[in-house]
Amino acid sequence: MTDHTLDELIKLLGNRQNAGNKVYVQTHNFPDPDAIASAYGMQKLLSHFGVDADICYHGDIDRVNTRKMLELLKIRMYSKHELEDVMREDDPIICVDSQKEGGNILDMTGDEVACVDHHPTVKKIDYFYKDVRIVGSCATIITDYFRKLEVPLDEMTATALLYGLKMDTLGFSRGVKEQDIDAFAYLYRQADNDLLTSLERNQLMFNDLDAYGAAISGVEVYGNLGISRIPFSCPDALIAIVSDFLLSLDEVEVVVVYSIREDGYKFSTRSEVKKVDAGKLVANALRGIGNGGGHSFMAGGFAGKEQIQSLGTDPDYELRNRFLDALNMGVKRDGSF
Repeated sequence: MTDHTLDELIKLLGNRQNAGNKVYVQTHNFPDPDAIASAYGMQKLLSHFGVDADICYHGDIDRVNTRKMLELLKIRMYSKHELEDVMREDDPIICVDSQKEGGNILDMTGDEVACVDHHPTVKKIDYFYKDVRIVGSCATIITDYFRKLEVPLDEMTATALLYGLKMDTLGFSRGVKEQDIDAFAYLYRQADNDLLTSLERNQLMFNDLDAYGAAISGVEVYGNLGISRIPFSCPDALIAIVSDFLLSLDEVEVVVVYSIREDGYKFSTRSEVKKVDAGKLVANALRGIGNGGGHSFMAGGFAGKEQIQSLGTDPDYELRNRFLDALNMGVKRDGSF
């Protein structure tokens, strides 16, 4: 946390709104259920204190489950293109489930005054208010605000936060902290569980099977490390889902999946062993050619087209060796730990 409290942030936003500014809550570029739920929860929280805010994002709503979430919960989000002629440089922005210059969120016109996130901090940014907690989901932090400020939680908001919490913890199987369990118990009593069940169904599209097929046919295993290449562009969320799927293999404890896009390579890493930090792994492997980071158990990264071309005629070979080396120079070349 910063020296400023949430109450002081709300007061700042109210003053800015009274001065004619619009308040925004920004998610990362390709918002997943946790990002959407957290932004929606923050929007409702601010509304309780008389601050009107719009939810915005820079990239795309690129998954069937996120589109379904927006539709069923009637959540309105604005893309960067919709706000190009509207947002002003002094309009305050609250970043949720992301941090400025964190690699998965691009700048918008406004002024980032606050950050609420559950990912480790990569770059020090001077926010008016910052709340970063290493918990299973950002929805857990937003739920804590409702509880501590004793703000009534309506059924739709509770459902959204519970869905975001369940999705980001993979059904409470990864990164779960005591705060997440407390949040689940609080939300469960107030959520629409029939609606929650509907949200959890039908999360894949038929075309997604192509990515699964490519990842399965292309996976290479080095000891306990599995590396797979998807030779076409995939949404961030789908690459992450494929990573989770490959991690379910009995022979694999660390996973690297990357998708080849027109502008570069997008990476997703997973680890279920304490000695391998997924965030540090991808950051170290891409050092000098890209950027990456995240949790110890799940992370992501990106390397641009020009940087990939600098690897020579066989970038896949070079990337494989970079990840093997990043596991520590003392690791055996077969990938075992």
